[in-house]
Amino acid sequence: MGIEVKKPLGTGTVSSNINIFTSRVGFGNDLTKDSFERTSVDQYITENYIKNALLSNQQIKVILKEMNAPAKLNLKELEELSENHLKKTQEISAGIISNLPKALKQHVDIKAVKDAAYLHDIGKVLIPSEILNKKGKLTDTEKEIMHRHSELGYEILKNSGLDNKTLNLIKYHHQNMSHSGYPKVSTDFFADLNLQILTAADKYSALLEQRVYKSPLNNDQALAIIYKDVAKGNLHPFVFKALKNYTENLTLSEQCLTPKN
Repeated sequence: MGIEVKKPLGTGTVSSNINIFTSRVGFGNDLTKDSFERTSVDQYITENYIKNALLSNQQIKVILKEMNAPAKLNLKELEELSENHLKKTQEISAGIISNLPKALKQHVDIKAVKDAAYLHDIGKVLIPSEILNKKGKLTDTEKEIMHRHSELGYEILKNSGLDNKTLNLIKYHHQNMSHSGYPKVSTDFFADLNLQILTAADKYSALLEQRVYKSPLNNDQALAIIYKDVAKGNLHPFVFKALKNYTENLTLSEQCLTPKN
């Protein structure tokens, strides 16, 4: 199934076939330009760093106690995340940014988004493996435990020296404009452009991946699901269009690299 956008989404108008209230998905006024300088964040995806964070941050122990979970580091999950989902989410985030209209791209904090994309799921290494890799449907209690991974990621990295914008992107990467995600937020919480890019990239990456509890979706199926977020007012159509353009260009590039018989 294809995703059709009947009219191009330019920088000044929204296609008439997208039925959303665009005022609900604004971008805010506190966004800063990126310096285009990056420092490596690989140092935080290590066993030693996370173990030191466990020892130095008491709030992590508080959260684990509330979850009734041991302070046990899942090294297999750490390796899997660093080699696959985190890198892929970072690549997709960069792809979305590169396909945004110039007028919006200048408002993206590229470094914060890329760093947060690479670190966003680090909290999953402290989620019990029997919940993280459960093949069946999670119970309500198990869902609550799973949802704590974003808070755990924030706490693991809180004293790392990362800036607050990056840390908050990690903490709220499952939150949205309608505040229906997690963790809970106040009524004035605003899911800005940076967060929308990260959440779209994370969701797209996860939908295409093979998990113990699901089969991978194809590109069109994943885009169809993410488009529902546009209809709900949780994702700006420009971000969706940028994701769609990125995936189309990627497909064309892959086709060009495939040898013909």
